[in-house]
Amino acid sequence: MPDRNPMMPDGFDEWAALAKSDPQAFETQRRQVIDRAIHAAPAARQQQLRRIQWKLDQIRSVSRTPMVACLRMNRLLWESVTGENGLLTCLQQPAAIRQRPATTASARIIPLARRR
Repeated sequence: MPDRNPMMPDGFDEWAALAKSDPQAFETQRRQVIDRAIHAAPAARQQQLRRIQWKLDQIRSVSRTPMVACLRMNRLLWESVTGENGLLTCLQQPAAIRQRPATTASARIIPLARRR
């Protein structure tokens, strides 16, 4: 078990108290915990984890309230479980999942040219 950082909140009540008393420190420490967790993951999964975290951060930034953000994140979670190629499909049809071609990230590059 890693050594506990005495400056880091431990448990829900301490995190909640920090968020209430010093929102900036809460955000800083929240980001540090997330970054450490992503860094501790296998290298092959880190990019995917960063993408997911970006989505979650965007949900938080555009949601009117923390509860709305929570509900939207919950919907995202359930889509990853029950949606197309989700966890449920992987568990029910593992052979089909192994046989599908791997997808790669791609994007069409649009050249930026000056108008004259």
